[in-house]
Amino acid sequence: MKNLARGSVFLGLAALIAVLFYFQPTAEAKNAFNIAIDSQANLQQTIQQSNNQTQNNQIQTIQPENQSNSDTNGKMAAETRSFRATAYCLRGRTASGGNVRRGIVAADPRILPLGTRIEISAGSYSGTYTVADTGGAIKGRILDIWVPSCAEANRFGRRSVKVGVLSKRKGNRT
Repeated sequence: MKNLARGSVFLGLAALIAVLFYFQPTAEAKNAFNIAIDSQANLQQTIQQSNNQTQNNQIQTIQPENQSNSDTNGKMAAETRSFRATAYCLRGRTASGGNVRRGIVAADPRILPLGTRIEISAGSYSGTYTVADTGGAIKGRILDIWVPSCAEANRFGRRSVKVGVLSKRKGNRT
């Protein structure tokens, strides 16, 4: 019995030492950890640069107040309505079949049919947009403006915007 107890103790100590050596941090693990930290720092720096570029682009797109309801041809929008607007940053295809990009919005197709060109007056987001997408939660006078980053979409929030219809697809009601 004493031999069995000694053997068990010896086997237990051997197993404990093996476990300690097995789970000992290696140089490779430390290297991988340092690479992960460096990668995270680079990612944060890239995000900051992207946000700065986005802010610079927004500053360049501001238009004077007296031109907010006219397109590049000088046509005035027939009527201006108030809509609630949010922003979205999803990737992929729109309801009209194209890829998402700057200058598109999602709208209720009963109010603004796909392909409709609109003029939005919303501060730095003012400009001419094309209705190219729909959404499950887009009902009535609600717009969803596509932006390239989710941080920008969060900054946009929910706001009231003025929308003028420049050209509309035929066969649909207003």
